[in-house]
Amino acid sequence: MKRELPFTNPEPSTGGKPPVSGKSKMWEDQNDAGVDELLAVLGYKVRSSDMAEVAQKLEQLEQAMGNVREDGLSQLASETVHYNPSDLSTWLESMLSEFNPSTTFDDDSSSQILLPSPIGSVVDPIVNPTPQSSVRFSSDPYSDYDLKAIPGKAILTPPSPSTSSALLVNNNNNNNNNSSSCNSMVSNTTSSSSSREAKRLKASNYTAASATATATVSNPSSSKLTANSAVSRPVVVVDSQENGVRLVHTLMACAEAIEQQNMGLAEALLKQIGFLAASQVGSMRKVATYFAEALARRVYKLCPDVPYDGNLSDMLQMHFYETCPYLKFAHFTANQAILEAFSGKKKVHVIDFSMKEGMQWPALMQALALRPEGPPAFRLTGIGPPAPDNSDRLQEVGWKLAQFADSIQIQFEYRGFVANSLTDLESALLDLRPETEVVAVNSVFELHRLLARPGAAEKVMGLMKEVNPVIVTVVEQEANHNGSAFLDRFNESLHYYSTLFDSLESCVDSQDKMMSEVYLGRQICNVVACEGVDRVERHETLAQWRNRFGTAGFAPVHIGSNAFKQASVLLDYFAGGDGYGVEENDGCLMLGWHSRPLITTSAWQLAKNNQNSPTRL
Repeated sequence: MKRELPFTNPEPSTGGKPPVSGKSKMWEDQNDAGVDELLAVLGYKVRSSDMAEVAQKLEQLEQAMGNVREDGLSQLASETVHYNPSDLSTWLESMLSEFNPSTTFDDDSSSQILLPSPIGSVVDPIVNPTPQSSVRFSSDPYSDYDLKAIPGKAILTPPSPSTSSALLVNNNNNNNNNSSSCNSMVSNTTSSSSSREAKRLKASNYTAASATATATVSNPSSSKLTANSAVSRPVVVVDSQENGVRLVHTLMACAEAIEQQNMGLAEALLKQIGFLAASQVGSMRKVATYFAEALARRVYKLCPDVPYDGNLSDMLQMHFYETCPYLKFAHFTANQAILEAFSGKKKVHVIDFSMKEGMQWPALMQALALRPEGPPAFRLTGIGPPAPDNSDRLQEVGWKLAQFADSIQIQFEYRGFVANSLTDLESALLDLRPETEVVAVNSVFELHRLLARPGAAEKVMGLMKEVNPVIVTVVEQEANHNGSAFLDRFNESLHYYSTLFDSLESCVDSQDKMMSEVYLGRQICNVVACEGVDRVERHETLAQWRNRFGTAGFAPVHIGSNAFKQASVLLDYFAGGDGYGVEENDGCLMLGWHSRPLITTSAWQLAKNNQNSPTRL
């Protein structure tokens, strides 16, 4: 199966010359010209010697904009083209020259300003003559003049087109609703579709082809805007995709600065991330905000002492269950594997390492009740962490399941075990009955938490062997967030959670969607901000889990094709299945979004006679 690679920055060819550092290679020209390096990274060319002059011009422009009224900017509604101000000093001078200091403005007029803005949208002050239409610079966001160039290749090397599009796919999706209106406005202002035209800022008139708007000043004390044949409707189009690429680069550069213990640079970059994130919409803005918060926590050492509250985590997970198909897919595929392993058995026992609210088991109980040979005696052992309020939540879940079992007439027995960690379990506590019943072990998004403590995963797998199960079902995130290198872990998690947030955009219920984003945001915070035993979200890929289970003496079990077909049907209930996809990988099932696998269900049993080929259910 093909997988998308994490966000990478391939090294450019040196052309046979000795390799040089990213800083000296990428910024050679700027250093020769004395251009401030941090501002150059963000797209502005400002000489270090011009800093004071640029700051003075910004103050003058802010003052002029604060005093100007509606008629004072009539010249900006003409056919003048304002290019992206990469040369900030020259642009400021040109903007100041367009203001006429001798013009007297009407006190009753309102200010409408068309300036290059980081907000990737179309500004129409005629239709929306509100204070939000005008742009005021209260402060210069790029004021950290003393900072050095961003080190390394995270921000200096351009991203590959495929990676940039994968991380920004949601930004494009969220603008689809406005694409038709935007295109109609842009069609009157541009004559080509080149990338350079897309980046140009142009104030033009949204009128018929033959109509031309003119601005005239009829009275020195009262400026009036008139039109020959139609109302002048100035339009500014800003390329927000470029800001999205800058946002990704700045996030990665901040992570690299943290890895190099350059906290001063990381703190400055965090400020830039806030401005760049504000220019985005939809999932890109949300995921960037969560990663920025996680980076800030790491910089200021604010990692929570207790990463998760049991009740809150369970509540958030229930919203996540309703929002998207990931947990439903996990429960369904695991249940299907367990059901096939229990075929023909009269007494069955499931040990659930991830009991939570017990949402997985009513479906399995109903399937067992419908067996042609009749339902078996079903015993369930649920394991979960202690509740913060000392309530017996596991027992309450058991009562609900018992009532459901009575309604479908299936013999049911339940026991709940409270444990701070799965390593606290012992086989003697599980009341095993090997002579009369068969056992299945189930784990959904739990085993990766054991990797925070050395030897914990091996101990729990040893417990599984003592239980002697007919099958072990495991559902885990398909990602590698357990690497020792912080920057690699950050890049992988940025790609992974960007895809997850993108998939949530199809959710209709806004409350479920918001709570699901909080659920994923807490994971992001743990992956990025925490270390040591506090970092429990240590996801690993299927290949890594295969190695672990193989070392522990387990062999893979093929999940049947029936589960694959029914899982595909399940996805039709979520946005018609658009975007989601199920893939089979050597007997395991993967659920992904737009070809990126996100979670994997696998099944295992004890290896017999060192068998190499997987057993089929």
